[in-house]
Amino acid sequence: MKRKNLIVLMLIAFICLASSHPAYERVKRVVDGDTVLLETGKEVRYIGIDAPEFGHDGESNEFMAVESKRFNYALVNKARIRLEFDQEKQDRYGRLLAYVFLENGEMVNALIVKKGLARVLVVEPNVKHFHLLLEAQRRAMTEKIGIWSKSPNRPEPYYVGNSKSHRFHRPNCPFGKQIAPVNRLRFSSSDQAYWEGFSPCRKCKP
Repeated sequence: MKRKNLIVLMLIAFICLASSHPAYERVKRVVDGDTVLLETGKEVRYIGIDAPEFGHDGESNEFMAVESKRFNYALVNKARIRLEFDQEKQDRYGRLLAYVFLENGEMVNALIVKKGLARVLVVEPNVKHFHLLLEAQRRAMTEKIGIWSKSPNRPEPYYVGNSKSHRFHRPNCPFGKQIAPVNRLRFSSSDQAYWEGFSPCRKCKP
């Protein structure tokens, strides 16, 4: 009887140990600065950040798009990564939304932002690590590295922010004009908006 109980206890301990051990996925291909393809065929979009885009249909690449992908490649290509999810596990395109961790425990999302190769992107309700990512962005801004090494394009006398969406706009942007007064903020510069964790409108591109 004692031997049987011992076997049961050992089995329970093994199951608990296995369940507590983090599951890792292997990266098959790096798509760009904030997206990878796993060997399982699933695409992963990094939560909380937005890397410069590659141009399509003859459009030019955004500033630092190549460098961002290259850095992401150096971090995770063919590597084993651990995925941590937030409130939403997938986006509307079926991609997994995740904070990505290397085997040494470092978060890839934060490393890319810290290098100035992506901006903070708030998409509620997935804001678990917002403050960590914002701290990384402020450090990159202070050091003026990566995307922060370039001066703003066509600077405005001020910018309009939406506290609900965490987006900011040029003064004449149609979307900016639709912001409800209770959610309307004013920034003296685009850097001030970025410092507070706001992202640029994709329409007016402040």
